[in-house]
Amino acid sequence: MSTKVLGVKIDTVTEGQALDLVAKFLREGRDHYIFTPNPEMVMAAQNDYVLREILNRGDLNICDGKGIKLTCDLLYDKNNKDDLKYFKRISGVDFMLDICDYANRYGFSIYLLGSGSEKTISIAAKKLKDKFPKLNIVGYHPGPIVESIPNKKLKYRSNDNHNVITDIIQTQPDILFVGFGHGKQEKWIAENTKKLPGVKIVMGVGGSFDFISGKIMRAPKILRKMGLEWMWRLLQEPSRIKRVWTALVEFPLAFIKYRDKDKELN
Repeated sequence: MSTKVLGVKIDTVTEGQALDLVAKFLREGRDHYIFTPNPEMVMAAQNDYVLREILNRGDLNICDGKGIKLTCDLLYDKNNKDDLKYFKRISGVDFMLDICDYANRYGFSIYLLGSGSEKTISIAAKKLKDKFPKLNIVGYHPGPIVESIPNKKLKYRSNDNHNVITDIIQTQPDILFVGFGHGKQEKWIAENTKKLPGVKIVMGVGGSFDFISGKIMRAPKILRKMGLEWMWRLLQEPSRIKRVWTALVEFPLAFIKYRDKDKELN
C-alpha cells in the first residue's frame, strides 16, 4: 500500500515487507530505485518538480522520518486504518544495513558511492566488511562533484562522473548505494542508472556513510525511538539548523495548509 504526502509517494510497508520487496527486486532482471523520503526531502520536492517526479518513480519509498509517519496516519483512508497497524518509520541507514545483511547471507555484491571523502567511504567499506564478513564489496568511490538546481538536471563540476560510471560497469554490483544528500543523489540515480547494466537495486542513502564510518555518531537508540535523532544531530552539527527548521516548522505548516485546502474542496 502507498499514499502521498504533499505530492510525494510513501510506501506504507513494514520493515519485513520492505525486505521482501528487496528480495523480489534482486530476483528480477531490471533496475529498481529505493528512496527514503523525509520531511526535508518532501519540502525540497515542493519547489523542484524534477525531484518530485523522480521520487514518485521509486519502486520502494520507505518512510524515513517521524513527521512523515504522522502525516501518513492522518492522510490514510479511515476505512483502511488496519493496514497501518504495523507500519512504522524505517531509518534509511538501518535499512541499508538490513540490505547489506541480506547481501552478506545470499551472496549479492554491493558498491558504495558518495560521502565526498575518500577517507570516509573507505572506512565505511571496512566497517561494513567487519560487520558482514562475507559481504562482497566490489568497489567504492567518494563520488563526483555535482550541483542540484531546482527543476533542472544535475550540473557536473568535473569529469569524475565518467570514471565512476566506468568503474561501476566494470565491477558489476548487484546493489548500488548512493550517498550525495537528498536531491543530488535522486537525480544522479535517475540520470545514470540506465548506463549500469546488471545493477538490480540503487538506493539513495544520504549521510549513511558518515554514520557507518563513525565520522558522525548516531543518536542513542532511545532518542531514535522517540523521534529525537534530529536533536542529537543538531548538537553535533549546528549548521543543520536550517534543515531542522524545515522539518519541524515548514513541513508541518505546509501539511496544515494542504489539509485546510483539501477540506475546502470537499
